[in-house]
Amino acid sequence: MTKLRELYRCDICGNVVEIIHEGAPALVCCNQPMIKLEAKTEDTGSEKHVPVIEEIDGGTTIKVGSIAHPMEEKHYIKFIEVLTKDKVLRVELKPGQNPEVQSWVSKMDILEVREFCTIHGLWKNK
Repeated sequence: MTKLRELYRCDICGNVVEIIHEGAPALVCCNQPMIKLEAKTEDTGSEKHVPVIEEIDGGTTIKVGSIAHPMEEKHYIKFIEVLTKDKVLRVELKPGQNPEVQSWVSKMDILEVREFCTIHGLWKNK
């Protein structure tokens, strides 16, 4: 059974979907079941993925990794999401952009921040 805000990926075409209305027993794409993405929370290797949340006047800055993540043509952060009790704020990024965003959401209202790397998948803050 799918749940609100879960992310799924098709291993054949690469489609990624987010559940906005829960209840389906399974998701199918390209005639195959989609894989539920499980967010990683521990960085390993030289590239850093875990989102870092910094409080600023009027909100927060979210950076991908303690060292800026590469934003190359085939390896980049596709999106950053800020999840609160009743909101999902998603910023979509492109190669060459800085892997960070500013949000008006206060740090204490953030339940979770997650991001999706085109090579290494889904990551979230601890």
